[in-house]
Amino acid sequence: MEADCFTVNPPKLGPARVIAYDMQAINYALKLIKQQKIEKPIFYILGNTIGAFIAPFARKIHKLSGQLFVNPDGLEWKRSKWSKPVQAYLKYAEKVMTKKADLIISDNQGIESYIQSSYPWAKTTFIAYGTDLTPSSLTAQSDKVQDFLAKWQTKEKGYYLIVGRFVPENNYETAIREFMTSETQRDLLIICNQEGNPYFEELRQKTRFDQDPRVKFVGTVYDRDLLTYLRQAAFAYIHGHEVGGTNPGLLEALAHTDLNLVLAVDFNRKVAGQAAHYWTKEAGNLAGLINQLDSQTDFGQLGQVAHQLMAENYTWPKIVGEYEELFLHES
Repeated sequence: MEADCFTVNPPKLGPARVIAYDMQAINYALKLIKQQKIEKPIFYILGNTIGAFIAPFARKIHKLSGQLFVNPDGLEWKRSKWSKPVQAYLKYAEKVMTKKADLIISDNQGIESYIQSSYPWAKTTFIAYGTDLTPSSLTAQSDKVQDFLAKWQTKEKGYYLIVGRFVPENNYETAIREFMTSETQRDLLIICNQEGNPYFEELRQKTRFDQDPRVKFVGTVYDRDLLTYLRQAAFAYIHGHEVGGTNPGLLEALAHTDLNLVLAVDFNRKVAGQAAHYWTKEAGNLAGLINQLDSQTDFGQLGQVAHQLMAENYTWPKIVGEYEELFLHES
């Protein structure tokens, strides 16, 4: 299978640049289809941002006997990084997209249920996101591992782990505050892009995490093998993502970490099922869960359940196969 890739350079328009990108990409694809006389093309757009402007493009696609498929990702309009006017636009764009698209493909059953209940006219299907089940090639004796653990003065199974984009809707404040309230002697390693982010100082002032030596922001880890090992060696993973669909970080955690403490929202429950422990944002809830589990040592069976869940439902060969079947059936 081959893919032709091309670069689109939209003007710098702030948040609207994403819309310009989609417009240019669709126009380029329409031109290519006409030149190469491609029959029954399928346009698959990731995200709803162009929604308010999609109507004329949808007409052009249908005029070529093509179809428009959309993956809404998560609930982009709920993200706190957007101003109220932008959030209102994104919610409207989402609605228009469901009217103009021939099919809405959700990577999370919770997102599909939301689309079905909010926009009953939409035709939907579910195809999950994928993850890599391959374990790390590193061992406890590897220099990379020993250097990392020594640098942050921690040890295997001696830390809770958070990995993810450093944004408020991932509930860093709640997770850190609850961890600090707990009685655990383990560390909290936070792998994220906090450098230069004003949210870091805001979070420090709100939680005073700098006064708790257990809380350690370690920056980003781009070494995939090392990151996988850190997941495997963690005592537990704390997942606080709230507004997305299927989060890749949660899939990676379920694939490689035995004990996962997951925020109890529908999107996360649809992924983790019975393979995780759940917490809410109620004060004391996560801290109590940490205290309850911290003295236990063997979560291997729970880890096997999580790994098997990923192996059966979230491998890339399975996901690719489902997309191939869909595209071949619809084209």
